[in-house]
Amino acid sequence: MTATDRSTELITVAAQAAADKLAHDIIAYDVSDVLSITDAFLLASAPNDRQVKSIVDEIEEQLSKQLGAKPVRREGDRDARWILLDYVDIVVHVQHSEERVFYALERLWKDCPEIDLPEEAKATRGKAAEHAEQRAAEEADLDGELR
Repeated sequence: MTATDRSTELITVAAQAAADKLAHDIIAYDVSDVLSITDAFLLASAPNDRQVKSIVDEIEEQLSKQLGAKPVRREGDRDARWILLDYVDIVVHVQHSEERVFYALERLWKDCPEIDLPEEAKATRGKAAEHAEQRAAEEADLDGELR
């Protein structure tokens, strides 16, 4: 079994919305063979809580506007470290970069086929690592200045 056309359509719109809000490391997996509760997962991350919320809001808005889809469940809003949107056909996980590294959902789903995403979404791969390196360099510079 593979993800349905509807799931693929939802994933594509959600991935583009996440990319538009500068999400990092957007990836989607077809989990239909291993899970009966959904067809696909979309994973994305951001370096701060405010951006996580912004990405989730944009995904929700675009899925509603373009496809008339509303999530049946939204979890994790309170601290915006990991927000989950459940659309039944797909589940969207938007995580703070630290949670993304810690929970490493990619490791769980690496044996599942990846779903092809829009170019803008593919271009986000590696952004979290780039951002972390940039921050480390800035902190090292600041450390040097303070000494």
